[in-house]
Amino acid sequence: MDDQGRLKAMGHIDLRKLKGLWAKIDFVSESLNIIPIAHNIKHIFVEESLQMFRSGMSSANTLSMLAKFNGLVSYAMRNIVEVDPVYISASTARKRCGMTIRRGPDQLPAKKQAFEWVTDKLKKEWPRTKKGNIQQYCYDESDSFVIATAGWLQLTCDEDK
Repeated sequence: MDDQGRLKAMGHIDLRKLKGLWAKIDFVSESLNIIPIAHNIKHIFVEESLQMFRSGMSSANTLSMLAKFNGLVSYAMRNIVEVDPVYISASTARKRCGMTIRRGPDQLPAKKQAFEWVTDKLKKEWPRTKKGNIQQYCYDESDSFVIATAGWLQLTCDEDK
């Protein structure tokens, strides 16, 4: 995002064909090296790792692996850009962005509601699969926009004080 909170670039790194944590981290590090060349990065905002179990969701092994990956990618980005990352939870980011997440059995999950908010805000047409479904990585890109927006809003509020 630029200094006015406008989206400059958004993307993802496809790791599906890579096996193992270290191969993925090495590839991410190589991919992240081009970001400072293309953009003047002043701040890094990262979605905080999940801290607890929710029924029917991720296992302990999955949460542990995601936390490791999140930490290693954060460290790689910190070394490349020389800026300490700031962690923001998904729920805090959504609140800071002004989203009201509707709860209940007949409501979409919070992640999908946030995706709809981002789609509306960006007026974005997301890439689709051959079957017409939205590509899975689009949800991660959407989450990154929410985190970046929340980080920008946090900076803006801090500067106003």
